[in-house]
Amino acid sequence: MSSFDKIRTRIAPSPTGFLHLGTARTALYSWAYARHHGGEFVLRIEDTDVARSTQDSVDQIITAMNWLGLNYDEGPIYQMQRLDRYTAAIEQLIAAGKAYRCYATPAELDAMREAQRARGEKTLYDRRWRPEPGKTLPTPPKDVKPVVRFANPIDGDVTWDDVVKGPITINNREIDDLIIARTDGVPTYNFAVVVDDWDMRISHVFRGDEHVNNTPWQINIFNALGAPLPSFGHLPIILGDDGLKLSKRRGAVSVMDYAAKGYLPEGMLNYLARLGWSHGDDELFSAEQMVSWFDGSHLSKSPAQWDPAKLDWVNGHYVKQIDEARLAGLVVEQMAAKGIAATAAQIQPKVSLFKDRCATVAALADWLAMYFAPVVPSAEDRAAHITDAIRPALTALAERLGALAEWTKPNIQQALKETLTATGLKMPQLAVPVRVMVCGRAQTPSLDAVLEHFDQKKVLERLHSV
Repeated sequence: MSSFDKIRTRIAPSPTGFLHLGTARTALYSWAYARHHGGEFVLRIEDTDVARSTQDSVDQIITAMNWLGLNYDEGPIYQMQRLDRYTAAIEQLIAAGKAYRCYATPAELDAMREAQRARGEKTLYDRRWRPEPGKTLPTPPKDVKPVVRFANPIDGDVTWDDVVKGPITINNREIDDLIIARTDGVPTYNFAVVVDDWDMRISHVFRGDEHVNNTPWQINIFNALGAPLPSFGHLPIILGDDGLKLSKRRGAVSVMDYAAKGYLPEGMLNYLARLGWSHGDDELFSAEQMVSWFDGSHLSKSPAQWDPAKLDWVNGHYVKQIDEARLAGLVVEQMAAKGIAATAAQIQPKVSLFKDRCATVAALADWLAMYFAPVVPSAEDRAAHITDAIRPALTALAERLGALAEWTKPNIQQALKETLTATGLKMPQLAVPVRVMVCGRAQTPSLDAVLEHFDQKKVLERLHSV
């Protein structure tokens, strides 16, 4: 840390789609590490892929970061607004003999690689345009726009002590002179990221382990620029249900899709934190607790398995714990998305009755929808529970409930008891058909408590519809 005056981390998503789960976990670890050390967290938008980058993706990324509560101290910083800086750094390297212009055409490079494959060699750029002592270069063709390549060291090793994986060494002969600027002058990822991390004084880089192979190039570029090296921590992949890697292109779901499905940011952060990091046997903890514990140790070297059932268990804990006024507001949003109108004032008195049964706010909204929208019992439930034998009892109950001057739980309970006495039925024989007709399902919490929250007229209408 002698080269840095404080801990600074970053998250640098590409705005070519949503913020997916792997990037969200990386953002969480980077944020928590900076917060633990009293440092700073930076949001950078790596938008040099001009053809695929969109403002909609940027907006979705920022919305997801805000929803998760991963507040950043700087940003968003856009790479495409820094082109002059990259150009200056490239010219610096060319002037120092550490980068050069390459005029090889795509067809020439294809032929070069084909010849290497025919000889059984690894396909690496042959450095045909790299200046060297005693080497005469061809005259640059006037009709070819050059790329700029980094003059990667030919010999020696690149070694770093990875925060997650430990010491890693890659020989320079395994990597070639990568392109650092395209023919249009726009820098490539491996160059822009180095200049950005240098300028932004990033001390620690957490990222997915698919970037391990990029790191030797980047370390060599840092050294060529005379820039201080950050510490690198490469996080193992997250596997989906099928055992394959989650990714934007295969199976990964947007963070905001989980928000739309009724997951809470507390639950998502807690679950993501445990996908590759642990603090003893603790399974449930707040963001504040994580910050106090997250010192960069206890990060797993092995891939993590995405487990929807575990996520539901974690999220269900927070559904039970959060303030019921906030929970009611979230239920209103879920219902509105389904075209069901309700207010938080209408929802809140009912929340405590159902929330212990729910892993998500969406599940809670599904329960509470029966109070605000028509219910349609399934054909199976009607056939099993609404029989000719039970219909008289339902009619008798409706008469007693209709006669109640005060619609209260004790009065509803008394009407149920009187109907049972009059008909000789047991409570399940009566309660289940009532649930089917009034609630649209055969299982609910205590029937008198459920009915109490209904409008009296609505209960009577549904019982008479048998």
